[in-house]
Order: sequence, then C-alpha cells, then structure tokens
Amino acid sequence: MDASLPIVPTATLPMPSVRNGGEGATPFSQIPVVISKAEYIELHHQARYWKAQHLRATREIARLKQELQCQAAQIKDLQARLFDKKSEKGHPAKSEADPARASGCTRGQQRNAPGHGRTPCPSLPVREESLDVAVNAQSCPKCALPLKRCEALDEVSEIKEIEVQAYIRRAHRRSYLRSCQCPETPVIVTAPPPIRLLPRSPYGISFWVQLILAKYYYGQPTHRQLQDLRDQGLPVSPGTVAGGLQAIAPLFEPLSEAFYCRQMSEPLFHGDETRWEVFVALEGKVGSRWYLWVFRSASVIFYSLDPSRSAAIPGAHFAGLQGERAILVCDRYSAYKKLARLSESILLAFCWAHVRRDFLEAARSMTELEDWALDWKERIGSLYHLNGLRLDEWQPDRPLAQQSAAFQAHHQALATTLEGIEAEAAQLTAPEPKRLMPPEATALSRGARQKQRTIAQSLLDHWDGLRLFLDHPEVPMDNNLAENAIRGPVTGRKSYYGSGSLWSAALAATLFTLFQTLALWGIPVRRWLNDYLQACAHNGGRPPEDITPFLPWSLAEVPRSAPRRPPAVVVEPPDTS
Repeated sequence: MDASLPIVPTATLPMPSVRNGGEGATPFSQIPVVISKAEYIELHHQARYWKAQHLRATREIARLKQELQCQAAQIKDLQARLFDKKSEKGHPAKSEADPARASGCTRGQQRNAPGHGRTPCPSLPVREESLDVAVNAQSCPKCALPLKRCEALDEVSEIKEIEVQAYIRRAHRRSYLRSCQCPETPVIVTAPPPIRLLPRSPYGISFWVQLILAKYYYGQPTHRQLQDLRDQGLPVSPGTVAGGLQAIAPLFEPLSEAFYCRQMSEPLFHGDETRWEVFVALEGKVGSRWYLWVFRSASVIFYSLDPSRSAAIPGAHFAGLQGERAILVCDRYSAYKKLARLSESILLAFCWAHVRRDFLEAARSMTELEDWALDWKERIGSLYHLNGLRLDEWQPDRPLAQQSAAFQAHHQALATTLEGIEAEAAQLTAPEPKRLMPPEATALSRGARQKQRTIAQSLLDHWDGLRLFLDHPEVPMDNNLAENAIRGPVTGRKSYYGSGSLWSAALAATLFTLFQTLALWGIPVRRWLNDYLQACAHNGGRPPEDITPFLPWSLAEVPRSAPRRPPAVVVEPPDTS
C-alpha cells in the first residue's frame, strides 16, 4: 500500500456463507479481501442504490405490461367493432357455440325430417291449358284401332310461372259522328283517354308501382332497375324517374298524417335511429350525414328523417301524444334520456339486449373476464325465461294484484332475480376496500376490475328503466322490434347510399312508413299500392277525397305481426313517494 495515502480503518467484506471445503466452495471463497471503511460504505451505498433502482424498474415494467395488456384489449375490441359483424353473433364465445354445429348437424332442413308440404297460393290467377297425346299415339300401333277417350282418368299438373314483360298498352279510342241536328250533341264524340297517374306521362301505373316497390320496399338501386328495364326493351332515363317520383310524392302525404295520428293514440312505443346520407348542402351543417328515426307502436311503424340526432326530434314526434302517459322502449342514447327529463309523460324502458351486449364485448376483449361475462349472460337469459313464463299466465284485462297464483309465483321469482342482479352490481361498484370479492376476482388485473366496475355502474345508472317491465308486463325486455323495423331501410341504404335531395329523403321516410306498416298488418303491399294509385289516377292525379278505405286498420281487424302481448293495460305514472 502506498505510504503517502492516509491510513484509514479497514473492513473485511462479508464472506459467502459457504464453508471452506464445503459443497459449492471455490478458490476465491478462501481468500480474504481487506478494504477501507470508505470503500465499504461506498460499495454498500451503491448496492442499496442499484437494488432500489432494480425494484423501481421491476414495478415500472409491471405497470407497462398491464398498460400494454389494456391497450391490446382495446385494440382487439376496436378491431372487432370495425371489422367484425355488427352483432354479438359475430364471434360466439365458448359457451355460445351452436350445439347443432358441435354435434355435426347442418343448418336448415334435416335429412329424413318431415317437411311442411307445398305452400298454397289461392290468390294466383290460373291459366288453363290442355295437353293431348300425340296423334300417332292415339291408336293401337299394332291394329290401328283408335283409343277410347276417358275424362274420368284425366290428370292435372300445376306449374307456377312468373311472366315479366314490358309492353305498350295501345288504346284505340273509337269516335262517332253526330247523325242529328241537336246542338247539345257534339259533332264528334270520342271515347275518353285512359286514366293516367301523371298528366302527359307515357308510363302507366304498373310502371310506377314496380319502381317504387323495388327501391323503397326491396332495396334495389334505381340504376339497376333501369338496367333491367333496358334489357326488356324499355330504356328509361334517370331524370324521367326522378321527375315522376317527385310528382307522385304529394299523393302519400295524407296517409302519412293519418298514420301519425293513429300512432299518437297508443301508449307503448319502440324507438331507434340510424345514419342516412342526404347529399344536400345545408347552411350550418357539415357533411351529408342525416339520421333516420323510427318509432314503432302496436299498429304503426313511423319513420322520419332529420339532419340532427338531438333530443328535439323525438320531442317533436311525441308532441302530438294524446294520452297522459306513454312508455318508450329504447337504447341508452342520451337523446331519449333528455326527452324523459323534459317530458313527464314519457317513461323510458331500457333494452336488456344492449346490457347483454356489454358483457359479451367484455368477454371478447379481455380473456380473463370471459367466465365472469358469460355467467352474467346466463343470468340475463334467466330473466328472459322467467318473464316468458310470467307472460304465459298473464291476463291483460286484470291488474297485477288480481293475476293468477301461477303468474304471482313467476312474478316473485323474477323480482327476486332482479334484486340479486342489482345487489351484485352495487357490490362491483363499491370502493375496493369495502368490496367483498371472491378469491378468483382478486387475481384480475386492474384494467379488468375497472371494466367490471364500468359495466356495473352503467347497469345501475339505467336500473329504473331496466326494471320497468316488471311492473308493466306489456313492455318487452328489449328493443328488438325497433331494430328489426329499421333493418329494411338499412339494407336499402347499403344499395343506393341514401337520398340525393330533400324531397327524395322525405319520400323515402313516407314510403318506409307506409310499406312497413302495411307489412305489419299483413296486407299485400303490391296490391295495396296499385289500388291506391289507381284511385289517385281516377281522381285526376290527386289523393282520394276519402283515404279511410286505404288505411290498414280499415282493411284488417288484427295485425298479424303484432307483438305477442299487445298493450292492454293503462300505463300508470311511476311512484315518486
């Protein structure tokens, strides 16, 4: 050691715990090292410093791994929202696998299963024709004696055919000359021209019936229809179709008003909305996205188009409500909630199918929540089952207190299940130190527990609307009726992209209302449209003076597609005491 350095106390580094000559001993374990006290303190300080740094880095890595897991789950969920089918049926979870597919059975009619027979068509016209045996086969080929005719053994064969053909209906109008000298009689008397829906238009009513139904009922774009007509030898320009539809649009306005007045007299509604493109530049509006709103009651499916998605649209629709109270089954969109806050006559019933979708999305986005989410899915399914049993015993003409004992039993079981769901949701939203979590829940990551808390909090925030069906059995548990009603227009939107003008957008909403309501009542849409346009043509191209014979409730007594339990109970206001 250098003599110029100051002499400091020395310290011996702690030796390994391995004894000399024991198992694992090394040559270095037998050589002592002597260092200064300062060096020992410095090394000890560095050891504790790097140990703390290692602990901090370990915690940061764990935090980043958890954040990365949450980000990966979010990316997976967003990719599923963007690219998967827009339904929870897109990628079924393990407990949602199709049992028929798992057992090897294919979809549809099974082999050797009894069929339903041929579908009768009593309204189709019949064209009779006769088929005879060939002339050379009407006699014996050996002796040439003719065969005897026997009508009793005749057979009948039926074949359904469709004949589509564009043709010109040329009407020859006969003329007569006056053969007397009476001044009251014209010199020439000619038969009147055939009635026309549009003055000076060369296209008949069947032409407009085909075009209107193809686009607004079957969802076919106009250019595809014109191509079909061109193949039949009838070239038509798009401007002719647009001008004709614009002239026809006012003919349906009285019907739309009658449908609206009918719906406003009913107490139960379903509401939904979807985007709809209207390619018109409006002052103060950016883009072409409008919204198609649908409000469905027991007898009317009413559509309206508006450039906004605010609460003013349902507010304006229900401004003509004739009853004191009405129930609106809807999703959790904020416009409906604002409508209920501003109007005391509207009660909201939220959709359990959307709640179920929350759990299925959680199971799809985070693997560790799959068992928990699917268990909740089964609990929601039990609610549907108990409510179905209750409805089987429900008598709409009696209040709840006077229902049968079987109804009361199912009603109580349903109420108990709802109380259990509410209690567990409240437990999930409680602060973590106060939560009584099962052992398997403590192993969840922070992001998974936050996902559980978010879903449970949404359930509690909408609880009053989710349990409304318990006190009002006429209210369905979900909003599937409105979503089914809007499916047809959405199919058309994918084909012809929306509307190109304001009048065409209004015509689309009006015709959606007419056709979907007619289908709800089980009335043949093509026959109805042809009869109505014929009546308009007879009235000089104007709506009939009396539209009552064309209203669905005047043509049929009971709608075929009405809900299983039509509303028959007076809606009472909620008890706020």
